[in-house]
Parts: sequence; C-alpha cells; structure tokens
Amino acid sequence: MAATQGDENLKQDLGFGSRVAQQSRQRFLNRDGSFNVARRGHSLFESLNIYHFLLSLSWGKFGLLVVASYFITNFLFAAGYLLCGPEALHGAIGVTLLERFFEAFFFSVQTLATIGYGVMSPHGYAANILVSFEALFGLLGFAIVTGLLFSRFSRPKAQIIFSKHAIIAPYKGITAFEFRIVNQRSNQLIGVEATVVMARNEASGSLTARKFHQLRLERQGVMFFPLHWVIVHPIDEKSPLFGVTKESLEESDAEFLILLTGVDETFSQTVHARSSYKDTEVIWNAKFTDMFDPPDGDRISIDIRRLHEIERLE
Repeated sequence: MAATQGDENLKQDLGFGSRVAQQSRQRFLNRDGSFNVARRGHSLFESLNIYHFLLSLSWGKFGLLVVASYFITNFLFAAGYLLCGPEALHGAIGVTLLERFFEAFFFSVQTLATIGYGVMSPHGYAANILVSFEALFGLLGFAIVTGLLFSRFSRPKAQIIFSKHAIIAPYKGITAFEFRIVNQRSNQLIGVEATVVMARNEASGSLTARKFHQLRLERQGVMFFPLHWVIVHPIDEKSPLFGVTKESLEESDAEFLILLTGVDETFSQTVHARSSYKDTEVIWNAKFTDMFDPPDGDRISIDIRRLHEIERLE
C-alpha cells in the first residue's frame, strides 16, 4: 500500500522529482510561470541557445538589442576605416579626428544598408577589403533580423492573466478553491483545459514529506474561451482540502500549481500557460466581484479590470 501511494505521488509531482519536492523551500512555480530551479555544470556555450534567447526576449529588449547592435557594428567598422589611413575614403573632407570619424561612421551606415550615395568611396586594398566584409555582414545581419522578426510574430503564445489571489468561497452548500483567468489578447483560444495540483508538506510517520494532490475540478476544460473562466475545485469529502483551515494550510507550506493548455485559433497550434498560488495568496471567506457589464445592445461584455477584485464575506 505504501509503495502504491508513493508511485501515485510521483505521477502527480509534475516532473519535479522527489528530491526537489523534499528539499525545496521556495515555490516551485513563479507567478509568471518560470521555474525556481537552478541548473549548473554547463559551460556558457553549452547552455546558451541564442535563438531561444532572442525569441524569449520582450519586444522592448529585443528592439533595444537590435538598435544597439546596429550602432555598435557601424562604430566598429568606422574605427576600421580610420585605421586604414586618411586616404582610405575618397570624398571625405573632414579635418579633425572627430569629423573623420563621423564621415567614416555614415559611410559605414551607407555600406551596411547597401545605399551608396556616391559621395564617398573606398580607396586602397585595406578599405575595399573592409567594405567587402561589411557588405557581407550587412546582408547576413539583415537576413537574421528579418527571420527573427518573422519568428517572433508567427510564434503562438498564450497571454493568460491569472487573478492575483485565489479564494476559498461558498459553493453549492459547501466551499471551493477558486481562481479565475482571462485571455489578455483578442485572439481566440479553443479547447482550453486546466490541471491544478496542490503540493504540501504532510506528516508520514515521524517524517514530513512533500505530497502532491491533483485537484478535481468542477470543469476540467471549456470548449470556447471568449470571456473569463472561474476555475473551481469543490471542497467535499473527497477533496484533499476537506477540513483544512487557513492556519493548517499555511503550516503545510502549500502551493497550488496550475497548467493551462489550449489551441490558438489563429495559428491552429497548442499553447500553454502556467502559474501558481502559495498559501499566503489564498483569500479565505471571499468571493470574486462580478465582471459582467450591463448588456451593450445584444452583446455580452466583461470588464477585465475587475479580474482581481474580491469581496470579503461576513
């Protein structure tokens, strides 16, 4: 019987493993879905995936990286033209070093973008060789940035907003563990399914072990997700939360891990979203504020700004 329970617990630990489950004192999943796991022993070149890194960057950081790379590249080539000597660029009229540098910089910009106004031109083997390398670098660079932009635009990614808190709320004569989600984007997700697992410390003889319990949900999934979805786990006699109090939940260092999967209708591809709630992020004896607005003609509407609002119950 003990072996069977251990095997069942391993099946529900979401892949963290027993060592991590017992030793970790932090949450397994951050609110943004990232894992609290450190991987060591790989060199930088073994672990670095530049393509994944560039796809995972936010749009702001990606744009800054592209702009910075553009200016740094032209700066380096401009320095190279200066090193080729004062006669390396025909048509240059700068006298001071700063004037010559700016002329070399703008010549580099024109060469990199294959503009070629014809005002300046390379002179000598060194300058022409440098122009050849810069032209090749420019072609490859623009091709890579174009490919990355296409990949970033075409990569489906779920943008699900989770309520800041989960709640323990009245539900059909009992109580229930609830949280709600909404699709932040205007695209449609279909076939959305939710998996919720509770991890907590439980006494096992003289030892305390980390146990995982998959929570049975009122609805495991929804076919369409145009509005919001309140995910509900009824706390009945079969629930691992049955008889649990706020104090006992905090003492067990509980964490509720959530995985959502669905199909992005635009790309017809499966997307994922994940998050978690710690015991301190669960509000007891409360309910969510209604998100529905008065009907706008014949259309149903919700106010996403009220996603996180809750009402305390007496």
